[in-house]
Amino acid sequence: MTVRIGVIGTGAIGRDHARRINQVLAGGEIVALSDVNRASAESLKADIAPAAEVFATGEELIASQGVDAVLVTSWGTTHEQYVLAAIAAGKPVFCEKPLAATAEGAKRIVDAEVAHGKRLVQVGFMRRYDAGYVALKQVVDSRIGAPIIVHAAHRNPTVPEQYGTPMAIHDTFIHEIDVFRWLLDDDYVSARVIFPRAAARAHARLRDPQIVILETAKGTVIETEIFVNCHYGYDIQCEVVGEDGIARLPEPMAIQTRLGATLGNPILTDWKDRFIASYDVELNDFLKAAAEGTASGPTAWDGYVAAITSDACVSAQDTAGEPVAISLPERPALYA
Repeated sequence: MTVRIGVIGTGAIGRDHARRINQVLAGGEIVALSDVNRASAESLKADIAPAAEVFATGEELIASQGVDAVLVTSWGTTHEQYVLAAIAAGKPVFCEKPLAATAEGAKRIVDAEVAHGKRLVQVGFMRRYDAGYVALKQVVDSRIGAPIIVHAAHRNPTVPEQYGTPMAIHDTFIHEIDVFRWLLDDDYVSARVIFPRAAARAHARLRDPQIVILETAKGTVIETEIFVNCHYGYDIQCEVVGEDGIARLPEPMAIQTRLGATLGNPILTDWKDRFIASYDVELNDFLKAAAEGTASGPTAWDGYVAAITSDACVSAQDTAGEPVAISLPERPALYA
């Protein structure tokens, strides 16, 4: 079965996902497009999906009888309305993060999916599909004993001038929030944020770097450095200290050189290059589930928990290092 896919939001990530589905993966075809900038949708149609119909609104695309499943890759503030519409239509929907602009919005999606009675939503937390994280989880689950401490870092070479302090949580650290829950099979109970001396490239709207400390229900402490103007490259690090040993996230495959009296390994500078393969695996997972009329991978519940946790972390940015409690409602049976 070929799953007929509609894409809402044809910017960089929407275009890249459309390319994957039409040119890389099997089992899906882009048949519908929508964007607030119609010219963007028309451009994607011309370049990648010539058979696709361009719709004036996302809601019209979702309602189309020719669309089996939906990709939501529009602005984050629009995600909730489109995901809710897809659930109401009974269509599987892949939603890039964030699931919704607020935790309350994510809860409305969870409630709608629970009322529907079947999983339809997959959230775009692609790190769960990264080969390095998958290998790390296998070791954490089986070889190093109970996790005690996690040391991690999320470093970007630079960010735009409009990037502010809360965005380090909502736009950057959100991936760690999800992947650590998955990696440790645990939930968070508190968050702290500590600001060391500001880097020279920080500006009035951005305190950079920052250190986020999460404590889990099982007692694991996770400390993550977020440094979004590190200058030298895009660098994701993770080390799990267990009772019996330590496991580290492997570095991306790269050619080591001996050149000019220097032993060197290149460091990536673009997040799309670092996780390019994981996007393929992620969307292939969605296509397989959508062919069965359902969804797989990270759930609406995961998106909701990430929203609650990120809100707590942002609150902790203003508490001078004091912890902020993270309280989760009972998880619905649909997501057990």
